[in-house]
Amino acid sequence: MARQSGPLKYKGTLGDIRHFKIKGLQGHFAGLVGGPTGEQVKTAPEFERTRENMNEFGGCAAAGKSVRVGLAQLMKQMSDPQLTGRLTAIMKKINLEDLTEARGYRAILISTQQQYLKGLNFDKNVSFDSIFFSPFTLTNTPARDSATLTVPAFNPVNFVNAPAGATHFRLISAISVISDFEFNSTSGIYEPIDPSLNEVSNVAYSNYIDLGAPVALPTTITSTLPGSPVLTADVSVLNCIGIEFYQQVGVNYYLFNSGNALKVQDIF
Repeated sequence: MARQSGPLKYKGTLGDIRHFKIKGLQGHFAGLVGGPTGEQVKTAPEFERTRENMNEFGGCAAAGKSVRVGLAQLMKQMSDPQLTGRLTAIMKKINLEDLTEARGYRAILISTQQQYLKGLNFDKNVSFDSIFFSPFTLTNTPARDSATLTVPAFNPVNFVNAPAGATHFRLISAISVISDFEFNSTSGIYEPIDPSLNEVSNVAYSNYIDLGAPVALPTTITSTLPGSPVLTADVSVLNCIGIEFYQQVGVNYYLFNSGNALKVQDIF
């Protein structure tokens, strides 16, 4: 793949070379036109391995999408343009850990491989740990349907790396259920093992906190799944912590589009 560095910018195909943009990257790119036909990929014996990879890739993409859907209300201000691809890559690592099914049909058993998602920052350019430094604790109920973030009294001046112009911030505690995925031979696609629980979530916020004033009392934020669901062994709960920045104008608080951070702190 070539990358154009000159002043000429165009899209489409010129001879055997096609020109295109890549979401999230600067500049224009070029590559050769060609390759097998769609029918060849679907039926030819030499593309059997390709079909296996495509099948599992589709399942990994579906599992990654469930993470984003469960936390949809935070994605616009918390994620980078490559998050979809990064989540799919993580799910593929989990997929490769399944040694019981044949290639092309391996399950995505998040419940047994939770370490791959733990620590994920939804924006690779903004780490939560580089923004918020105060000590905190996370606890969850035995039923896994609720989690609490507790931050002892602290001074934001010393423990928050805020973007220029911000006057306030809110801390976030979010939980979201992600089911294991397996191939359904009837539908021909990967599906969540427990669809009724998959993507069930709750996002809880602290009050608006002044960046210039010490927080005298502990901050406690509890997120609870709606409907008191009974969680099965086939699902995991992502416990995410985050921070959002605001500028106060009069009585209104305006959310910043950048500088916010969200991280998968724990999975249970």
